[in-house]
Amino acid sequence: MSTETPLRRRSLARHADFRALWAGDAFGQLGAQLALLAIPVLAVNTLAATAWEMGALTAAESAAFLLIGLPAGAWVDRLRKRRVLIGADLVRATVLGVVVACALTGVLTMPILYAAALVMSCATVFFDVAHQSYVPSLVGLDHVVEGNAKLQATASVAQVAGPALGGQLLRFVSAGAVLGVNVVTYLLSVVFVSRIRAVEELPPREERKPMLHEIREGLAFVVHQPLLVRMVACTSIGNLGWSVISALETLFVLRTLGLSPAALGTALSAASVGGLLGALAGERAARLVGEARLIPVSAVAMVAPGVLVPLAGVLPWPPVVSLVVGLGLTFFAMVVYNIATVSFRQRLCPPRLLGRMNASVRFIVWGSMPIGGLLGGWLGAWLGVVPAIWVGVGISAASALPVVLSPLLTMTTLPRYQEDPTDATDPQKS
Repeated sequence: MSTETPLRRRSLARHADFRALWAGDAFGQLGAQLALLAIPVLAVNTLAATAWEMGALTAAESAAFLLIGLPAGAWVDRLRKRRVLIGADLVRATVLGVVVACALTGVLTMPILYAAALVMSCATVFFDVAHQSYVPSLVGLDHVVEGNAKLQATASVAQVAGPALGGQLLRFVSAGAVLGVNVVTYLLSVVFVSRIRAVEELPPREERKPMLHEIREGLAFVVHQPLLVRMVACTSIGNLGWSVISALETLFVLRTLGLSPAALGTALSAASVGGLLGALAGERAARLVGEARLIPVSAVAMVAPGVLVPLAGVLPWPPVVSLVVGLGLTFFAMVVYNIATVSFRQRLCPPRLLGRMNASVRFIVWGSMPIGGLLGGWLGAWLGVVPAIWVGVGISAASALPVVLSPLLTMTTLPRYQEDPTDATDPQKS
């Protein structure tokens, strides 16, 4: 892929192609946040979903990472990533349009919602793998931390604005109508990504290997990097725990705590300010703490605030305060952690393997999410919503162990890919 003239530090705002990707990502992220609020509210308030049904819905929203996560990476490495991003957004917009039509005509059912969530999760697999593989080649390896920080900041702004906007819209219109706004945001994302002018250079066809071989190659890269394996284990266990919580979060807030959908949106929006601050602080934190040491530090920082969520109904102050503080501090640490780990693996991996590497990582770290969703639904039906959330908090706490009990605490810098194999950095010697 051809890129623009190398830029000075902190100058990606002047990079025309990155600006187009950035704007498209902003609209896509905003729409995704609207959907994260509106779909569960639609299931709980309109379709009277049970704890088990909410768990199944959460599982459907991420099931594709288990079903097609690995081959998606090999496919993405063979395709132009800009086209993959555009196609994925068009699929998501179309599926949501069908859900909106069903909701507004009164024919929506939980099976339809499951099917829509599954198709959208398939599109999201391709979008996320292509997106993470696209950034390094678009801006250069020296700017991936800056690029990821800017994109993460945008995602965090969307996490603030999306639930707040969705919560206010839910005061006046149905959850189905809110999803109609999401359709528009995905289409706007398509418009901006279409404006990227960089020409991608695909590997020659004669260099391609059988699909199964390429999938194994991507997995092999991940499992043979000791530091990367520990980060993947931390993220996977953490996602398992948070999926248990997420499956029951809307039921907990709307039924157990007795709050309104608008209050839920406001709480999530206020808590997401923590994520925005984390995005703004991520690059500076890496310089102050050390990019390697920051990973276990931020992983530990994600643990303690989570206990405030299941305690929201019993502490001597309004439940919204506990939700905002607990989730806000967690989001702050989570975003700092994500910036550090995503930037590490982008710089460590050879460019030709980026799609397969990202798909392999996503297969493992997001593959635990449908399991967590089903586990949350089952535990919610068996133990009750609040005890099930406590189980999720406990699993999340255990996620920090792989990176805390690792060499990362004694390191400052992380290894990166060197094009010259005789000068390649060996992660095991860092």
